[in-house]
Amino acid sequence: MESYDIIANQPVVIDNGSGVIKAGFAGDQIPKYCFPNYVGRPKHMRVMAGALEGDLFIGPKAEEHRGLLAIRYPMEHGMVRDWNDMERIWQYVYSKDQLQTFSEEVGPRRPPPAPPAASASGLHTFSGLQPLPPGIVWHPVLLTEAPLNPSKNREKAAEVFFETFNVPALFISMQAVLSLYATGRTTGVVLDSGDGVTHAVPVYEGFAMPHSIMRVDIAGRDVSRYLRLLLRKEGADFHTSAEFEVVRTIKERACYLSINPQKDEALETEKVQYTLPDGSTLNVGPARFRAPELLFQPDLIGDESEGLHEVLVFAIHKSDMDLRRTLFANIMLSGGSTLFKGFGDRLLSEVKKLAPKDVKIKISAPQERLYSTWIGGSILASLDTFKKMWVSKKEYEEDGSRAIHRKTF
Repeated sequence: MESYDIIANQPVVIDNGSGVIKAGFAGDQIPKYCFPNYVGRPKHMRVMAGALEGDLFIGPKAEEHRGLLAIRYPMEHGMVRDWNDMERIWQYVYSKDQLQTFSEEVGPRRPPPAPPAASASGLHTFSGLQPLPPGIVWHPVLLTEAPLNPSKNREKAAEVFFETFNVPALFISMQAVLSLYATGRTTGVVLDSGDGVTHAVPVYEGFAMPHSIMRVDIAGRDVSRYLRLLLRKEGADFHTSAEFEVVRTIKERACYLSINPQKDEALETEKVQYTLPDGSTLNVGPARFRAPELLFQPDLIGDESEGLHEVLVFAIHKSDMDLRRTLFANIMLSGGSTLFKGFGDRLLSEVKKLAPKDVKIKISAPQERLYSTWIGGSILASLDTFKKMWVSKKEYEEDGSRAIHRKTF
């Protein structure tokens, strides 16, 4: 049986970001679900009947109770560090009642598997991870990952989906390539900066050029950590993992990228008042532009990686000489860390300093770039011509991880 013969159910697309996970059906315009890619465990003793039940909390409602929880991200810099927690998050995605990701086999009707127990608060809780029952035909899954990840990361993900979730087919795709699909283009260089990884991937006529890919592990979470340090110097201390999420929110709402940071340092920066969850207020001053400056100057935290603008230009220069002019004219932004106010203007200013003088530089910043990777996956997985790209469970059982590497890009 060919891999594409078993594609009967609508594929599910999962953009597995370090900070946010996005999931939904192929063919949809936006993901059905988008929530923080973390788990929470109670850090206090339960002393009353009717208190929140369970030892693990997952999903958007975990945010509502994060003050009671120790928050932990299973992914760091685009790679899974805790596979048990990652499996539980994936299982939560599949257990959402609205995301009807299971279908029944042809034959007598049978009830679907019960979702994880829900407490009175509506939080889904898990006491352990059990393999899903046989006899359920799951939808094919398109999963995203950052480029230049270790091959073992991809192999383990395939093992989980085929052996634990029993999916009929799987495809693991590079995030930046999907972002280009979302714009309808086949040529360009994608600069994708999310929560865990920043990378630049040149693509020409639909072909990604592996030798030209550049990646640095400096991204949004590093900006959040640096902002926490800067706020501490201004007298505001954020200790717990839940309070770190408050810092992340401050970053998203108050920070911006300066076109001329040296000039802004000399001026008195306008302070923005931010209301904290307890009702008190925090005045955020120069930290507003100093924190995201880390993306362009990683040496602010002692990191010797290239700045984001250098990553982009170096990726173009590693491409064939005949393609560079076209790539400079087709730069596309993707990922949440490109949403800072002033990001595009600052990037253009820095790229002009490094690019040849007579080259036209054009940067596109789609409004939906927070979701562009998922949208590209949705488009790709719904194409009839894509059916031959799926790795079927049968192929996986016969060839193991080689089947995954053979059919991914």
